Amino acid sequence: MKADPATQLRLLDLQAVDSNLDRLAVRRRDLPELAVIAEHTKTVDSLKADIVRVETEISDLARAQRKLDDEIDLVRARADRDRRRVDSGQVSGVRELENLQSELASLARRQGVLEDEALEKMEAVETLDGRLAALAAERDRVQAEVDVAAARRDEAFAEIDAQAAERRRERERLAPGLPAPLVTLYEKIRSTSNGVGAARLVRRRCEGCHLELSGADLREVAAAAADEVVRCEECRRILVRTAESGL
Repeated sequence: MKADPATQLRLLDLQAVDSNLDRLAVRRRDLPELAVIAEHTKTVDSLKADIVRVETEISDLARAQRKLDDEIDLVRARADRDRRRVDSGQVSGVRELENLQSELASLARRQGVLEDEALEKMEAVETLDGRLAALAAERDRVQAEVDVAAARRDEAFAEIDAQAAERRRERERLAPGLPAPLVTLYEKIRSTSNGVGAARLVRRRCEGCHLELSGADLREVAAAAADEVVRCEECRRILVRTAESGL
């Protein structure tokens, strides 16, 4: 393939633009804020799940507490009714009086048990309320960090995208001025060589693979016509000769 030396040098300009675009893409992909957002979002989701579980526990306890309160009211009403019968003096039989007194004692014990259970439920709800408040506060704190990281990410994206747009415009100005076959070869090599399709030969070293050419390879490159498109024997990238090549 033939291309005059000036055209080959412009190919290096195209490579510089493409390398810049690749670096911008890597920078965009590897922004530290993205890792922070991903990690903290998982934490927020976990905290939200914990909050739902605690809220469910509180709801279950509240329902159980209401059931206990209703049962306590029933026991208290039964005891009040029996007490009124005893206090009214209407119970004349000794056996009936003993039965009522025994039932009052049993109802008092039952009421005490129910009230203890209700108190336990109340204390458990208070503990869970504290846990819920702590979880909500932690969720809000971590979410705030996510929001800050997202704002920084968006700011960085805007800056990177603006630079990438400028590089793409520069590429659109450069590429049409190069021979299509040369650009096709360059693109083919670039796609399989870590984004580098053309490299400068500097002091007998290929800047693509960073290896020094052997004596035989160097003599072959030196003997090639100035408009000959030469390739590095090691990495097969297009090798562009300059005044610094050491030929």
